[in-house]
Amino acid sequence: MSSVPQPQPRTQPQPWDVHRLPRAEGRSFLVTGGNAGIGYFVAEQLAGTGATVVLGSRDATKAEAALASIRSHVPGARVRHLRLDLADLASLKTSVDALGLDRLDAVVHNAGVALDDPPRRETGDGHELMFATNHLGHFVLTGRLAPLLLATPGSRIVTTGSFAAKTERLDLDDLQSTHDYRPKRTYGRSKLAQMLFGFELDRRLRAAGSTTRSVVVHPGGALDSLTPSRPPVSERTTGERLRGLPLGLLVQGKEAGAWPAVRAVLDPDVRGGQMWGPRVFGLRGRPRAEPLWDHLADTATAARLWAACHDLTGVDPASEA
Repeated sequence: MSSVPQPQPRTQPQPWDVHRLPRAEGRSFLVTGGNAGIGYFVAEQLAGTGATVVLGSRDATKAEAALASIRSHVPGARVRHLRLDLADLASLKTSVDALGLDRLDAVVHNAGVALDDPPRRETGDGHELMFATNHLGHFVLTGRLAPLLLATPGSRIVTTGSFAAKTERLDLDDLQSTHDYRPKRTYGRSKLAQMLFGFELDRRLRAAGSTTRSVVVHPGGALDSLTPSRPPVSERTTGERLRGLPLGLLVQGKEAGAWPAVRAVLDPDVRGGQMWGPRVFGLRGRPRAEPLWDHLADTATAARLWAACHDLTGVDPASEA
């Protein structure tokens, strides 16, 4: 009598462990703004997987300090610097040509002008600095990287947004904040533009049948005072750390702020068009997929933004391959 096959127990997916990342030898990642802040910790954590990690930064001195710090924390790290100035759109083709890789498994769009109170400034191209650096530069960079990314099966484009974008709405008639420049609002709108771009990019990649995925992440509340020191990149005094401790109940440091982007790069279960952020109220904790904010699902605004950026730059990231 033949035996009846017994059903096999279903295996449960293992919980994601931010401190035990999967190995990624042979893969290559580019992190813009990888010399400081959240970008630094994204690069450090990815370097710990055995992958080759390229830090995109316009400041070679700061980049070398970041490379030295990563190597001291990740023995044998495969890391190097690529000069990258997102505010200089014409320079991005030269930077990508200098990348020297035959595959690119992911780019993390992280670099940006810091959130402070600067006066309105323009780039050499005449674009408002925060919009140009945070969004237009990454828009153009994606187009320049497209042939490399699309030639790498399953590659990922990870765009770092911000909680500051949650309460903002775009003014498509004033993308450059010519008529209404308020630093915090302009910053939030530039991050919103990035996030809308990330979702629109994924829709266009899907329509083209590409295996490249576009994922949007945000770090929640990530404060310097709760961030581990990484001299000479950054160093916290004892007083700063103590003053920041009560805030740790609500927000986190930049090392933890890097977790959503790192998971978006490495986790095979991450899908294009998702948004990943911290688990606890979107402000702190381990990374999870979260529902899109209502205005991020506005496909009409995203398409109009895409067309406007194409007109401003002459680049279409989804058709540059």
